[in-house]
Amino acid sequence: MADFLLLMHDDTASPVDDEAWGSYLAGLRSLGLFEGGSAIGGGVTRRATAAPGPLSSHLAGFIRVQADDLEHAARLLAGNPVYDAGGTVEIRALPRDD
Repeated sequence: MADFLLLMHDDTASPVDDEAWGSYLAGLRSLGLFEGGSAIGGGVTRRATAAPGPLSSHLAGFIRVQADDLEHAARLLAGNPVYDAGGTVEIRALPRDD
C-alpha cells in the first residue's frame, strides 16, 4: 500500500453536503484506508531568499489515505462531498524512501 493525499479545492459547482462527511470518512475508516485529514485554514507563505509566492487559497482540506495505486486512490472519491458537489479533488502520491 502507498500513501496518498486527497486535496479538496474550494471550487464546487453546488453547495457541499456537510452532513455527508461523517459517512464518507466512516467508510474510509471501515476499509482501514483512512490515515487522517482536516479542513485547511488561512496561513502565510515564507521564503528565505526572495519574495514568496502567493498562498494557495483554493485548497480547502485534505485527507490522507492508503491505496494500492493512483487508480485505487481515485476510486476512493466515491461519496466524497466535494467531488460529489462538482468540485476538484487533487490526488497526490506521498513517495517513501524506505
